[in-house]
Amino acid sequence: MADIDDARKAFDRFDANGDGLITAAEYKSAMAQLGDFNVTETVAQAVINAHDTNSDGLLTFDEFWSARKGE
Repeated sequence: MADIDDARKAFDRFDANGDGLITAAEYKSAMAQLGDFNVTETVAQAVINAHDTNSDGLLTFDEFWSARKGE
């Protein structure tokens, strides 16, 4: 159970506005806060798109969780 709790905390850190979705801008900002300044919005969008199962260009918690679990 700790894994999903950790994933929720990580997701919430990326979801800056708390709307339940991670945008490319939020992903880029969170990565910069973690010290990775090489992530551009284009790169962030590519990462999101790789795990975006409904193709809306955003990352939900379920998509984030699936990506984290390697599904």
